Amino acid sequence: MEQFGGIKFSQQALADLQTPCYVVSKTQLERNLLLLQHVQQQAGCKILLAFKGFAMWNLAPLVRKYLPGTSASSVNEARLGREVYGGELHVYAPAFSDADMAEHLALADHIVFNSPGQYKRFKALLEKHDSIKAGIRINPEHSEADTPLYDPSGRYSRLGTTLENLKNHLDHLEGISGLHFHNLCEQNVDALERTLAVVEDKFGFLLQRLSWINFGGGHHISRSDYQVDRLIQLIKDFKRRHALEVYLEPGEAIALNTGVLVTTVEDVIINEKSIALLDTSVTAHMPDVLEMPYRPLILNADEPNRKKYTYRLGGVSCLAGDVVGDYSFDDELKVGDRLIFGDMAHYTMVKNTTFNGVRLPSMYIYDEEADQCRLVKHFTYEDYKNRLS
Repeated sequence: MEQFGGIKFSQQALADLQTPCYVVSKTQLERNLLLLQHVQQQAGCKILLAFKGFAMWNLAPLVRKYLPGTSASSVNEARLGREVYGGELHVYAPAFSDADMAEHLALADHIVFNSPGQYKRFKALLEKHDSIKAGIRINPEHSEADTPLYDPSGRYSRLGTTLENLKNHLDHLEGISGLHFHNLCEQNVDALERTLAVVEDKFGFLLQRLSWINFGGGHHISRSDYQVDRLIQLIKDFKRRHALEVYLEPGEAIALNTGVLVTTVEDVIINEKSIALLDTSVTAHMPDVLEMPYRPLILNADEPNRKKYTYRLGGVSCLAGDVVGDYSFDDELKVGDRLIFGDMAHYTMVKNTTFNGVRLPSMYIYDEEADQCRLVKHFTYEDYKNRLS
């Protein structure tokens, strides 16, 4: 299955894992990166790694072979980009504090401001750093995301500047060299086409005075049904109309279908239905299952009642809603069985928590040829304690 990234563990490799754990396939990650490299070469654009989607820095040497830089939304992400990844560093945040800006000015190549007011506030400081390119994030007021939680262009959005607000501050935009927009979420190129048409219609009068534009993230480029050639042509056509350098920053497309979450069944109880308790936590280790929400795939499992044995799968935290859902299996689940959740490399490690003191999953890198998993991080009590005071 695509969501499992071609990862096929032997029983021995599976038995040796410390669960719960994330396992990322270096081979599958490189496949995604090769595809993104192809898009860059054919379209004449640049694709950045967005840390908000994937930040497993142990794989930075591989990522920087194919991508020219990174995109950060905090000082911590920016430091990771500068110190570990190298290349171009683009920074955006809904609001910058004085302390954050002081650090960003020592790290960033591009700084994107959420409003003309933020740019005006820090303009004098920027003028002392000639090498940093300043941009404004715009809100095209055109929604494509299906889930309101992930719709940056929804009504009353705090993300980006509307056309009306931008027009009221045109006199203060001297020194701005680029625009940034982002309103997609796990979507194909048709959503970008519609958004870009709106951006050109509303903000086209600005493009001739700029040198770059960032199409943001949400582009599911590495998904099997994504229309890659159509994206390449879209970017080429845009560049013919406007002499601008084009950036994309799809954090998810880089790590899509590259990793899994391996868990162990710790107990099976009955409360009207069979309930299997796992050593993982949905709210702590795969929060998008509850936030999006969505139903993750599990290797060799199916919808409830399609196979002989159906179970509700629950997490180990005390949150009543820490439940994955109902799944069916060919065989009865028993204590010690391993379950493998698909597509768990992106928006997991970067969003997980230690709620209830639940230990974070270990991290492995999988070598497909050798059928071996290399442990790169195991979390301890000290990791939990050091987050508190």
